[in-house]
Amino acid sequence: MAIDYNKSPQRSEPTAAAPGVSLSKVTLTKSAPSVSLTKRGATGGQLRINLQWSTGAAPAKKGLFGKLLGNSSGIDLDLACLWEFTDGTKGVVQALGNAFQAPYSGAPIIRLDGDDRSGAVTGGENMFIDLARVGEIRRILVFAFIYEGTPNWAGANGVVTLFPASGPEIEVKLDESDSGSPTCVIAMLENKGGEIVVNREVRYIKGGQADVDRAYDWGMEWARGSK
Repeated sequence: MAIDYNKSPQRSEPTAAAPGVSLSKVTLTKSAPSVSLTKRGATGGQLRINLQWSTGAAPAKKGLFGKLLGNSSGIDLDLACLWEFTDGTKGVVQALGNAFQAPYSGAPIIRLDGDDRSGAVTGGENMFIDLARVGEIRRILVFAFIYEGTPNWAGANGVVTLFPASGPEIEVKLDESDSGSPTCVIAMLENKGGEIVVNREVRYIKGGQADVDRAYDWGMEWARGSK
């Protein structure tokens, strides 16, 4: 399939829990899709966004880039995000095109820890966002796309977990599927008056990054790329 990349990067108190309620984790669902990181106590430090992939047959979770359901050809999934800062700059963070951080120079607000193409990394893929710089962030759209292999979202249990420096972790399960769509938009992080709000998306896109851009009106220029 055609893979896109951005061709013109720009400038760079504990309370008693109700029965069955976890104080250490919040799960976003269709009926409860949003949560404020700020109100949950995540007011600074590094926010880690982790994607894990489990086949269900294996006792332990595998990295997001893994061999799926015994398919010897494997599947290569990439974690990425579109970003827009308050100064009007916007771009993409992804392994494709070696766009591993934003801004593209200086201390990163967003960074991707690497590109696991073997499935051997048990920790999955991790993206980091510096919440000490909330004032510079307008919105960040986190998504995953299948770089290589056949879309098989229904055949595995994808989970993304946000780990703030403080406050409970936040979980989004990729519990819907579309076998014809190689891209899944996972979550939107938005700055609302200095408050970072996470909204569950779990929206499958029939296309690549340029199609995600159009679906969310990001307004960038794209060209084909490879890694």
